[in-house]
Amino acid sequence: MFEPVRIAPSLLSADFMNLGRDVALIEEAGAGFVHVDVMDGHFVPNLTMGVPVVKQLKKATSLPLDVHLMIANPLEQLPWFLDAGADYVTVHAEVLDADGLARALASIHAAGAKAVVSLKPRTGVGALAPVIADVDMVLVMSVEPGFSGQSYIEGSEDKVARVVEMARAVGASPLVQVDGGIGPATAARVAAAGADVLVCGNAVFATPNPAAALAEVARIADEARLAALAAEKEAR
Repeated sequence: MFEPVRIAPSLLSADFMNLGRDVALIEEAGAGFVHVDVMDGHFVPNLTMGVPVVKQLKKATSLPLDVHLMIANPLEQLPWFLDAGADYVTVHAEVLDADGLARALASIHAAGAKAVVSLKPRTGVGALAPVIADVDMVLVMSVEPGFSGQSYIEGSEDKVARVVEMARAVGASPLVQVDGGIGPATAARVAAAGADVLVCGNAVFATPNPAAALAEVARIADEARLAALAAEKEAR
């Protein structure tokens, strides 16, 4: 069954001096999420937004806050972001063992939020095996996390397809999100492979008309998804 692809504009590429304006703009333009990149300077070599920004965003928008924790100690900091109002919380498989991932997902769900696990480009999908049945979304990084404006890593769509296949094999259907170098030139590839949510930074906010850019990426992704579903149906 066809479900439109949702766009999650990344505030890392927004105008921090006019953040409220940019959030209102993407909400009016039809964004599905507000993507909030949290970096700690340890897991990734950059520092960005934190709890105070998430608290203010919660007051400023009705869109779900998709909080991506690129941090070394998520089990310690999860309560902070859950209390601040995060609706979806992403932890990285690279910083937690199977038990830690299970504990993180349980904490997120206990707070009434949606749990997401992210994989860096070099991390295999096997890292998801212990928790694939329990996640609400999987985030496939198509660039190395840490900085906006990077180019899409070729072949990332294959990883998206492997995540979809793994989930189907256990009867699960988490959303699949892709983050990194996503725009008009790459949206079709990941959407055709099974991506449900596309994180877009510069492809939206660095354009003269962010609302039009968002709509164009969504259109391209939806067309690719429809074509892929039609091909799958015909192949049966």
